[in-house]
Amino acid sequence: MPTGDTQAIQGLKNAIGEGRNWYVALLEAVRLWSSPEEDYSGRHYQYLVDNEAFDWLVLTERLCEELDELIPEKERINLLFFGIPPVELSKDEFKNLIGASKYRGHLNYFYGILVEQFLLLSVIEEIRKKKRVLGLNNDNGVVDEAHQRIYGATQAALLKQFRSERHYPQLRSIRLNELNEFTYWLFKYRMKTRDKSRVASDTKKALTKLHEISDLKARRVYHSTLEG
Repeated sequence: MPTGDTQAIQGLKNAIGEGRNWYVALLEAVRLWSSPEEDYSGRHYQYLVDNEAFDWLVLTERLCEELDELIPEKERINLLFFGIPPVELSKDEFKNLIGASKYRGHLNYFYGILVEQFLLLSVIEEIRKKKRVLGLNNDNGVVDEAHQRIYGATQAALLKQFRSERHYPQLRSIRLNELNEFTYWLFKYRMKTRDKSRVASDTKKALTKLHEISDLKARRVYHSTLEG
């Protein structure tokens, strides 16, 4: 493990031991972290996709592995599984804690991977609703139709092109890390091949779906807190 990563972990433990808020201390550790990926405890963690998109929540999950009983379990679950932090921070506060470079990477991940996933989800739901209206209840071809609408080609054709460009093997399956890379590639492909008005409307659609799901998660956490 690089020295900077070791220092980030030790600094995080020391800060919590001194009574600092664990989430704030964790974000400071995120700023100090240098490894783009690592193998730890039988799992491969990828923090940086395509050297540009930074998944700070995966790094947060990794850092939480070091904290044992030092943080409240419910707060950890709310952050990692529902994206709800124990302390509300402004964008500027969050940016200052993780650093400008990591924040740029975070935005790349947010728009290039997370929002892109929700765009696909939103279009798939539109197609399914249309099929149900027509009395068609199977999902045959839905994913390819969604890719065709968004990117102008089927998922298989796009994946083949992506792998050819990256000199990756043309396998039948896809690993999570490669899927994230592919999604980020799709985002860039959409930026290059679609007109600006279409890009803007698709991004708005994806953000609407993302906020809709996030609100549902927040309500679930709120009700579970009341019940608890």
